Amino acid sequence: MEPILLSVLLLGALELFEAWWQRSETLFGVLERGFGYYQKSIFLFFLMHPAFYFIFFVVLATGKLNGWIVAILLLKTLDIFFKIALMRSIFLERKIDAGVEAVLFAKLDPWLFLTGVSLYPMLLYFALTG
Repeated sequence: MEPILLSVLLLGALELFEAWWQRSETLFGVLERGFGYYQKSIFLFFLMHPAFYFIFFVVLATGKLNGWIVAILLLKTLDIFFKIALMRSIFLERKIDAGVEAVLFAKLDPWLFLTGVSLYPMLLYFALTG
């Protein structure tokens, strides 16, 4: 199998794993699941995002670090650290802004979790072929 196609498919599979463990009806549920791993160990929480590390592997293996890969890394980094900030604010500091609270308990469309599955492999394909 072509290495580019294999990389894209593997990233898609890793993104499916991330979508599977994060899936919930509300953003609060997503954060609650993540906080379970965070409580056990912050390193375990980071390990639950294998697609992030796979992108670093692709950079090292291919020697390509272009705008597409930087975009993937930026989006994934923001996602992880935004979740950590929200989890710390909600579960440890017990501070929830009224505007944020409304968003936390709003119903999420089940397809929302597949956004990463459709976005990141496409960006990786652009990065590796461009």
